[in-house]
Amino acid sequence: MKNYFLPLLLLILISACSKPAEKALPNLDPGFQKVLEAHGDWQKFHNGKAMSYQMIHETNLTKETHFINLQTRETRIDAANFQIGFDGKDVWISPSRESFAGKSVRFYHNLYFYFYAIPYIFTDPGVTVSKVENKMMNGVSYETYSASFDPDKGDSPEDQYLMLINPETNRLEYLLYTVTYYGNPNPSLSALKYEDYRDSGGLSFPRILTGYTYDNDSTGRIRYQVSFADVLVLDEEFEKSLFEKPENGVVTD
Repeated sequence: MKNYFLPLLLLILISACSKPAEKALPNLDPGFQKVLEAHGDWQKFHNGKAMSYQMIHETNLTKETHFINLQTRETRIDAANFQIGFDGKDVWISPSRESFAGKSVRFYHNLYFYFYAIPYIFTDPGVTVSKVENKMMNGVSYETYSASFDPDKGDSPEDQYLMLINPETNRLEYLLYTVTYYGNPNPSLSALKYEDYRDSGGLSFPRILTGYTYDNDSTGRIRYQVSFADVLVLDEEFEKSLFEKPENGVVTD
């Protein structure tokens, strides 16, 4: 996979002669800012223009390559049997809707990017992070931060996110979250564990994410596991053509 990934990356980058202007920094809860700082130079992500990485579903060893323009959230996922993209307006899939077995292409197109980019992504406009009461997980008390969203933020602003912070490293160790996308008014919490942090250009990302059921302040059975490699955060956007629907693509939900 690495043999084709880097040449493709070089071909689709826009050349730039000067460093991009930095965005104004958000007003952050002081405790949350310390969490961000424990994950490295978080302002590099805040000001970054693009991101890419390789992802493997460990349950079936299928591989995906993800490309994201960070400021516009245009997205493309390349997999063996399908491509998924978001051009800033529509979500599309190629070669057909049947090539993707999931329930919703739109729900999937930025799902793992969102999980992977926490906590950095919680500096987005319209997201408020605040310290809440400590949460127990598997017999350990964790300092906890809640992320809430403006009503017009994203496809499911009523989703709940609770970040459980490792007391020694000050990094995110567990994420508790709900999914309201499919209309459930009272969804249960699920747990996601962040493991084996690796440095990438001054930013720390987990190598492994493991999803669990969650009950009685404990993790239950494993629901899914994904691993990541070759993560890059870039100062230049990917070309817009990368995210355009191909001729055999179809706009979908």
